[in-house]
Amino acid sequence: MRFIKKIALGIGILIIAVLISLFVLIQKRYGGGITLENRSTDPILNESALEVVADLEYPPGNVAVSRTGRVFFTSHPDAAPPVKVLELVDGKPLPYPDASFQASRAGEPFFDTVLSLRIDSQNRLWTLDFARHGQGVPRLLAFDLSRNAVVHEYRFSADIAGFGSMLNDLQIDPAGEKIYIADTSAFANTPAIIVYDSAKRTARRLLEDHPSVRAEKYIIRVAGRDFGIPGISPVMVSLDSIALDRKGEWLYYGAMSGDTLYRIRTSDLNAAISEDELAGRVEVYAKKTLSDGITTDLAGNIYISDMENFAVHRIGTDRRLQTLVTSPRLRWPDGFSFGPGGWLYVTCSSLHLVFMQSGEERAANAPYQIFRFKPGTAGVPGQ
Repeated sequence: MRFIKKIALGIGILIIAVLISLFVLIQKRYGGGITLENRSTDPILNESALEVVADLEYPPGNVAVSRTGRVFFTSHPDAAPPVKVLELVDGKPLPYPDASFQASRAGEPFFDTVLSLRIDSQNRLWTLDFARHGQGVPRLLAFDLSRNAVVHEYRFSADIAGFGSMLNDLQIDPAGEKIYIADTSAFANTPAIIVYDSAKRTARRLLEDHPSVRAEKYIIRVAGRDFGIPGISPVMVSLDSIALDRKGEWLYYGAMSGDTLYRIRTSDLNAAISEDELAGRVEVYAKKTLSDGITTDLAGNIYISDMENFAVHRIGTDRRLQTLVTSPRLRWPDGFSFGPGGWLYVTCSSLHLVFMQSGEERAANAPYQIFRFKPGTAGVPGQ
């Protein structure tokens, strides 16, 4: 009996030591931090400009609207949704392409943890699956929207997107060939930009851990509450916001927990140059707010979602930030997509109410919305 008690005591001490070590690691990774001042300006548009596209049971992640007006979106993985990718059909969210894709199936493509999706110039819907932070196999799937059938699949190798990675968002060049991916790397803490060539079926990992992709020490504070691990630490998020200009010449990007928007020429990302030379070609473009999704229009403007201030801002070609619209209904504005008719769609994932919260908490804060509004300039549908 005394021997068993000693073993139990030893196990208890070991568990406490592991928990303390984990706490220290989390504090080292995320501890400290400051808040960013509110950089909002007087909004250009009235709150009434926001039109509800859908009220949803689960919070949406990202959205992609085709040139014919079909609306596709993901349910945010942090809410543990039973359906990962959906299409609005007659105002009703239905599993896309069907229910069978929403769970694992042997020998067949399926959705594991999909957050981002985009539609390219060839009318293909691309979905990006981060596979539970690399516990599974992160992959890209492309669907021909005329047939709703898979026409391209790529599985990332462990050296490109391994355990601890988080393939968060993607952008597709005008030709529909080069795909630029933000690896937030929430757990491995090695954020990077991934470039995938769909014609050659090759992927490259670039600018890993460069200052432009790393989180700065900004705490995300929404509705008076720090975003993070409850009772332990706030979370600072690395590379998240990523967008191409409509000619496909520049990639704009930045950390969610950062106040700087960077850019780099796509020709440099696709050139056979050293990492040091590539790092030297990164440019500081503009100051921004803490941001989640971003997109661009045909006039060269950049749109960013500001979760702290329930706002959507625009950075013009003069590199100055101006608030487009703000509303308490914009609960963590997240992903963007332009649609036909000059509409800009925006999802509200309400992550501050969902992240590391119970299913009961998620249900209590439903419904969750996709909105749209007209910013005054057009963009490319699906992007």
